[in-house]
Amino acid sequence: MEAIGLNPKYTKFSATRTRATKQGLKLLRNKMPEPSNDYRVVVFGAGGVGKSSLVLRFVQGMFRESYIPTIEDTYRQVISCNKNICTLQITDTTGSHQFPAMQRLNISKGHAFIMVYSVTSKQSLEELKAIFDVIKEVKGDMEGIPLMLIGNKCDESESREVDSQYGQDQARLWGCGFLETSAKTNYKVKELFQELLNMEKRRAMSLHLETKKTRSQFKKQKLKDKCVLM
Repeated sequence: MEAIGLNPKYTKFSATRTRATKQGLKLLRNKMPEPSNDYRVVVFGAGGVGKSSLVLRFVQGMFRESYIPTIEDTYRQVISCNKNICTLQITDTTGSHQFPAMQRLNISKGHAFIMVYSVTSKQSLEELKAIFDVIKEVKGDMEGIPLMLIGNKCDESESREVDSQYGQDQARLWGCGFLETSAKTNYKVKELFQELLNMEKRRAMSLHLETKKTRSQFKKQKLKDKCVLM
């Protein structure tokens, strides 16, 4: 019986298409960041405590006077991770309790967490206790998970309901970091995010890009290159 061979024309076409597909996938992978390059931070808190204001102040350097309720927003910032560039992905969650499934999904995907209350509302701090319980339930072992308790609106001293010591005691009870901030005056906003990254022990995280020269260093190098000894 005569052996049936493959048609060279179709074999060549198939091989060409396979190479093209592999090249296309390679290009696609090069354009899309690897999941490990994203460091996901989730921000929780009751409505009106200033979660969005803190994130906007940090990412965009702006403060919005009007209050606009958030369903869920995601912001991205380039940071340094093990001296490589990676993306800090900040999820600003809703202050409502109407989306428990979304809340649990964010916790399961999150690497680090910020719980925000307003120093002008003791109730907003009390509401965080349920959030902490869910984080603990979803994550299980909290050891090594960066977590910050933030008392926002510390500039509104006349309306304060929660003193700093009470916030520190609650943070100590939960085993997390603590800061008081003001998104309005930009007080300790950057420090909040850097402190959170410092709590990550599995990799070296920094808001400063160590892989690139600073602008001043670049200018000095450029001037140096222009100098010619006669």
